[in-house]
Amino acid sequence: MSLDTPTNTTTFSNWPHRVIRRSDTVRPLPPHACSLADLTVEVGGRSLSVSDCMTRCRTAGVLILKDGAIALERYGMESGPGRRREGYSTTKSIVATLVGAALHDGAIGSLDDCGDLYVPRLRGSAYEGVTVRNLMRMCSGVAWDEEGDGRADNGRLELAWASRQPGSMLDLACSLPREQPQGTVFNYSTVESSVLGAVVAAATGRTLADYCAEKIWGPAGMEANAYWMLDADAGQEPGGFGVSACLRDLGRFGLLSLEDGAAFSGPQVLPSGWHDLVGQPDSAPTGFGRLTPGSPMGYGYHWWAMPHGPTGIHAGAFLAAGSFGQYVYVHPAARVVAAVQSAWRQHEDPDANAGTWALLGAALRALRAT
Repeated sequence: MSLDTPTNTTTFSNWPHRVIRRSDTVRPLPPHACSLADLTVEVGGRSLSVSDCMTRCRTAGVLILKDGAIALERYGMESGPGRRREGYSTTKSIVATLVGAALHDGAIGSLDDCGDLYVPRLRGSAYEGVTVRNLMRMCSGVAWDEEGDGRADNGRLELAWASRQPGSMLDLACSLPREQPQGTVFNYSTVESSVLGAVVAAATGRTLADYCAEKIWGPAGMEANAYWMLDADAGQEPGGFGVSACLRDLGRFGLLSLEDGAAFSGPQVLPSGWHDLVGQPDSAPTGFGRLTPGSPMGYGYHWWAMPHGPTGIHAGAFLAAGSFGQYVYVHPAARVVAAVQSAWRQHEDPDANAGTWALLGAALRALRAT
């Protein structure tokens, strides 16, 4: 199978997209001295092999890297190294990384600039005056119900997307009312990520796909082209979803984040200390344990975050997470990156999610002494 051939048929046979060009210089991912091929995972009171755990969790691919080397790479669900799967909210963390690149380049002057400084279309809407920082935190105060029982807002998003009108996501964002003062309430919003993506595109004068190729895909040493869905022919990339990539390149994206934007090929692409800024909460509304009942997680800048300190094997990790079981997991203290692609039957699957975290935890314990 050619790595240049899009294999996500529902995405690419029916929808416009833009190519994120692969690197001219590919970052090698050598085998790690500690292989996790025979890893045992405790799930639901049972000891499972990696393959059995993946079957239970409908995992299409798992890649675990320690110090940039492959400790585990395994595929299921008729997937393989060249298969791209449609990216959902993992795309949000890619957009956040492009914000960092634009800040490093000087295209964005400050995270405390207002988004409408770069996107005049936001003026007169509830997003007027909202800072880039609060867009990154998802603390704009603009009304949006991602999880509503009536699915009203997600339904509006689907209708806007189905219209195939350029700028449909931004038009939807500009129609929303203000609900709270900015910076006071965390409210997870896919539309908000599209506002952030529009800020990056306007500030840099580039399409998101082209800027991503220059600032992530090239510097990280990606081996395959990726694809970003568009809202229309020759239209705009949504900031909240739509990047399809192969598993190894998602791992390389995690390595770029782990290594704080120190490019494999080329100069530094992110501000120094960027992963410390984006990979943990920096405001009360996004703080650890405040977002979901029973969960210790907090929210950084378009990355989910685990608490530091004596809170278990995942302490200090941060991750990109998407519907149907997609993860890019970064654990700076352990020097571990993991990429997971799954094919859950619904957006959320608590049992499969728990099994995936158990697999990651078992891998961390096995690698801890290496």
